Order: sequence, then structure tokens, then C-alpha cells
Amino acid sequence: MNFRSDNTAPAAPEILAALSAVNEAPAAPYGEDPWSRRLDDAFSALFEREVRVFTVASGTAANSIALASAVPPWGAIICNEGAHIACDECGAPEFFSGGAKLVLLEGAGAKITPESVREGVARNARGIHSVAPAAVSISQTTERGAIYTPAEIAALGKEAKANKLALHVDGARFANAVAALGCAPADVTWRGGVDLLSFGATKNGALAAEAIVCFDLDRAEEIARRRKRGGHLLCKGRFAAAQLLAFIENGLWLKLASRANEMARVLGEAAAPYLSLPVESNQLFIKPGAEALAKLREGGADFYDWGPPGSGEARLVVSWSQRAEEVEAMRGLLASLR
Repeated sequence: MNFRSDNTAPAAPEILAALSAVNEAPAAPYGEDPWSRRLDDAFSALFEREVRVFTVASGTAANSIALASAVPPWGAIICNEGAHIACDECGAPEFFSGGAKLVLLEGAGAKITPESVREGVARNARGIHSVAPAAVSISQTTERGAIYTPAEIAALGKEAKANKLALHVDGARFANAVAALGCAPADVTWRGGVDLLSFGATKNGALAAEAIVCFDLDRAEEIARRRKRGGHLLCKGRFAAAQLLAFIENGLWLKLASRANEMARVLGEAAAPYLSLPVESNQLFIKPGAEALAKLREGGADFYDWGPPGSGEARLVVSWSQRAEEVEAMRGLLASLR
């Protein structure tokens, strides 16, 4: 019963088929192949407006290169204190930007609000003595499994624009959010003022295939050059491009995410007495206590502890490929704790 992370899941059969098809003959390198050339049009159709798309091999690279295009070395990125860019990227956003500072905000469910953004800007308003806030970065879904609604995105976008800040979305689990909301991808991106999106695919069935989706086309040239300088212009870019095309063109991304979300909902019903937060996506946070977590592990469950050491809290992540039998077995284990 592996609920450690959706990073542990295999690649989807449709993704492997796309890789096999693209492997049949030589093709031009460095994004000049037919698959890479289709990306901009395919994603423009998905988002209902013209975009530029840049493939990279990891979510960390997507976040860092995107943010570096918007934030100077003396600038600041406003984000939640639990954001992946703050806790899990080894300083990569600071490195890629040449030294930009992260301004950390508190927030329930690892979210931020327009009010907290305003406070973060005010905290750095000492002229030449302060870093200059240049971007807001949010995670969709958040590191606590919460989802920003279109209205929440729009409110943050309005606040960002009022302060002349770019708005970036870390979309490692963007598919899970869109599947749960049932809205158009545009509704939680550019229509709400989002300038840059790190579009995740690896957690949801792909294989080292992520993308930077650029809604602000004026940033495209800089992103292209920063991607090359940062070592993420893949020479055989067709393998990433083919995966992303297979991912979005027939709705595979939402199909896989919906399955993970639904199984998480079912698991959440059994975990209800112990939930730290409501189940909104494919992540569950439970707090039954350290002794109960030990019993779950003894029963064969695998997961990460969460929160401060000894908090008795854990994170369970349901992947697109999770077996229904595992979910049922975990439901039984959770029921045995009562």
C-alpha cells in the first residue's frame, strides 16, 4: 500500500506508446522536430489563447526558470511558507534568479491571500534597503492538497497587478486541480491574471516531462535563453514533446487526475475522523497520532510523516495508477484504528 507520493507511480501506457512512436526514426534536435513544433498550437488550443511552451525535465527547473524570467537578483518572490519553491528545491529559484529572496507568508492549507500578499509587499518597502517584490508564486494544488478557485486566482491576480508583480503558478498537480474544479484551464490561469505556469505531467503519468507555459509573450525570449543557459534545452526534445501532446490532446491528463482524485475521496471517507484538512485533490493529510501511524505501517501502509517531528500527522498521496485493492485495504486499516 504505497501512498508515499505520486512520483512513485509508473508512466501511463498512453505515454509509453507516444514515446515508442516517436522513437521510430531520426528527427531534428533542440525543439526543431515536428512534435516540439506542435506544442505551442496544442497548448494554445487548451488554454484558449496564444501561449509559448518550453519543455524541461523537472518541476524545479520549470519553477526556477519561469521565476528567474520575472525576478531580478535584487527582487523578491512572495509565496507561502510551505511552498515547494521554499522547502523542496534546494535554493534553485534563488540560484537561477541570481539571488532573489523568497518572502514567506502564512496561510491555511498552504494558500496565500491578497491581504497576505499586500503585507508581504509592505514588509519590503524600505526603498533601496529592501529587496523589490517582483512576483507572486502559488501552488495549484497546494502542498497541503488545497485548490485555488477561479475567484481566488482572480483576486490574487488583481492584487499582483496592483503591485506590478508577475503571477506564477507551480502546477505540479495542476491536472488534479482542474479535474476537481471542472473548469476550463483558462479560468485558473490567464483569465485570473496568471503570467507563468509550471505545467506538471510527471506526477500524473509522464516521464521527466514538464513545461513552462508562458501567457505573457514578452517573456518568451528570456525564458528560451534561460532554459538553454540552465541546461534544460533537451537535444532530443521530441521525447518530452510527444508525451505532453499525448497528455493533453485527448484529455488523458484529466482522465488520470480524475481517477486519482476519486480514489482519494473514497479513502478520505474512511479517514474522516483523522483528517487535518478536507480532501480536495489526490492528497490526504491525517493526524491520528504517532502510535496509530505506527500501526498503519505495521499493517503494510507506506507514507510520509508530515508536520513537525512527533506531530502524529501524515500525508497520503493517491496516484493515477493506485490499485483499488490498495485503497480498500487502507480503508480497512484506518477503520481498525477506531
